[in-house]
Amino acid sequence: MSNLKAIRDRIDSVKNTKKITEAMRLVAAAKVRRAQEQVTATRPFADTLAQVLYGLQNRLRFEDVDLPLLKQREVKTVALFVVTGDRGLCGGYNTNVIKKAEQRAAELKAQGINYTFVTIGRKAGQYFKRRNEPIAQQYFGLEQIPTANESGAMADDLLSLFFTGTVDRVELIYTRFVSLISSSPVIQTLLPLTPQGLEVQDDEIFRLTVRGGSFQVERETVSNTASTLPRDMIFEQDPVQILDSLLPLYINNQLLRALQESAASELAARMTAMSNASENAKELMKTLTLSYNKARQASITQQILEVVSGANALG
Repeated sequence: MSNLKAIRDRIDSVKNTKKITEAMRLVAAAKVRRAQEQVTATRPFADTLAQVLYGLQNRLRFEDVDLPLLKQREVKTVALFVVTGDRGLCGGYNTNVIKKAEQRAAELKAQGINYTFVTIGRKAGQYFKRRNEPIAQQYFGLEQIPTANESGAMADDLLSLFFTGTVDRVELIYTRFVSLISSSPVIQTLLPLTPQGLEVQDDEIFRLTVRGGSFQVERETVSNTASTLPRDMIFEQDPVQILDSLLPLYINNQLLRALQESAASELAARMTAMSNASENAKELMKTLTLSYNKARQASITQQILEVVSGANALG
């Protein structure tokens, strides 16, 4: 009987765990939808900004423009801006991006270039702090869905590091959202900006849908058709001054988009992890139920045998 009670208790425990993992999966799905809505909401500003920069790029020769954000200088120190999460239970999301950052740090070290980390999320901060790696800034406890105010504050700190000469280049290491079951850590040079980095390219947005009772992600390519500014357009300000004002906004927008991609990747990884955990709990419940039925049948058989044996002894 004690064995039966232990199996029943374990079945109840697995049922409770399954309820928790299923609830976490649904919460992550709702937050992915919010991330999707935020990407869509910020797109008009991003598209307009890209079109204006594209027009200025055609009007001016960026190579001849003397602006701090466009100035290429000898690279002595690189800031690695690593985006992770504050929590676990999201599969290999945090581990993959941390490994990517370690590989990049090893490459820079082999080239004789110094580096420092700027970390987002407790996971990256704790990991590199335990290994006594240089950390210039740490951010954690942020909103699950990043906001423009948060990315703006981070962009200001990065610009300060770059303008003061503390670092000569800023590289962004984040996770690009591909699908609910796939994400890819990537490295993007954020500072200094290059003319090629300002070219308008086709972009993608993701949409979370439900088909057949399961979540799916559809990606839609959005073409950014930028028109060249008219040659006879008269600027009230010097175009160089306009460009100098817009470039920080562009950096902020690039950083916000990376944070949004990372947030969507983390939530999708958590959805997948919780879905797998729920499936494993379901299979474990089947196995435990089968074991319970076998043990119960054996117990009943044993009791019947004892009753029969007792009756024969009395007879």
